[in-house]
Amino acid sequence: MFFFLLAFFMPLDNLRFQEAIQATLDLTKWYAREHVILCLLPAFFIAGVISVFVSQGSVLKYFGANAKKWLAYSVAAVSGTILAVCSCTILPLFSSIHKRGAGLGPAIAFLYSGPAINILAIILTANILGFEMGLARVIGAVVFSVVIGVAMSLIYSKEEKVKAKEQMNVIPPPEKRPIWQTSLHFFTLVLILVFANWGKPDTDSGILFWIWINKWYITSFFGLILVYSLISILKIKWWWVIAGLLITAISAFLSSSPLIPMIVGIAALTVITLFDGGDNKEWTLSSWDFTKQIMPLLALGVIVAGFLLGSTHDNVQIAGIIPETWISNLVGGNSVFANLFASIVGAFMYFATLTEVPILQGLLAAGMGKGPALALLLAGPSLSLPNMLVIRSVIGLQKTLVYVGLVVVMATTSGLIYGGFF
Repeated sequence: MFFFLLAFFMPLDNLRFQEAIQATLDLTKWYAREHVILCLLPAFFIAGVISVFVSQGSVLKYFGANAKKWLAYSVAAVSGTILAVCSCTILPLFSSIHKRGAGLGPAIAFLYSGPAINILAIILTANILGFEMGLARVIGAVVFSVVIGVAMSLIYSKEEKVKAKEQMNVIPPPEKRPIWQTSLHFFTLVLILVFANWGKPDTDSGILFWIWINKWYITSFFGLILVYSLISILKIKWWWVIAGLLITAISAFLSSSPLIPMIVGIAALTVITLFDGGDNKEWTLSSWDFTKQIMPLLALGVIVAGFLLGSTHDNVQIAGIIPETWISNLVGGNSVFANLFASIVGAFMYFATLTEVPILQGLLAAGMGKGPALALLLAGPSLSLPNMLVIRSVIGLQKTLVYVGLVVVMATTSGLIYGGFF
């Protein structure tokens, strides 16, 4: 009955409503075609590696409640420099290390820093929005990740003390393989994720442009290393792996889109690991568990974000139900309200990797203050409505609200300080 009433009162003749529906469908389609295949599917397999192949002892050593704090937060705070991910792609990785026993503080620091310190986004910010904005983003993101992580750890110190006591009695099982083998397998998948999603820089020269031009050759090279890893490290039958490689290579030659061989390669990897059994089968099943947990909430969040805030990607700009002029009018100057509003809008809006820079460029041209711009940069890439929905399912509603509140407050404060100087 509710849906019939909703349909009855739906203002289909309203042009703003029609455009918001178009934005919802466009963002969902683009997200499914581009982001899910190139970002999330590899990220789910990486999360599966952490869950199955990375020993609990290793996670506890670097991220556990009893780990050395300087080491745990240092590793977490710079993780984004090797993970070119957005607020949604980081979720399966965060969920995985949390599941393996990571302390709340380091896990939250990792959750924030993963999308926030994307090296490509930092470079693009400095080139387009100015060196001082790029530098402020780097400093703010590193400081944020540590301060927010420490704050979460202190707020929930009782729980962390209980976890630390429990982990003192944990005797991790012996490593099944040398750490260098697990590291090679893990970082190979990470580098496939990084280069498959390497965005075009704003210049037509230099090392970043060369990498973009050749990114699929580089991705293929790491794909061959993955083949080696599957055969030599995971001990999968070599003829199965070679068959999967040949099918993927044929699909690449026959298709004009890189998405097709990526889909075929992931499907081949899924089949051969499931048939191989043991830990390799468990790897894929664990990846599937993360997919089931995260994807439904993520899809809901993308739909809501598209309807409310529109679809902005590549050269497409379709407005949502909330007019952009409202946002630009509300974030001019450097008032507390302007910075707070920018932080809140950034926290709920979904930014694909690197898209926050051209969006801000347009808002700055429309009169947005530099302080609110930095506030949005520090709150936006690491948070989104889809991101919040999934975090709630991992750590609970209360911790999620505290985390989001800390990000918004710190982003607002940073925007006020930066706007005061510039």
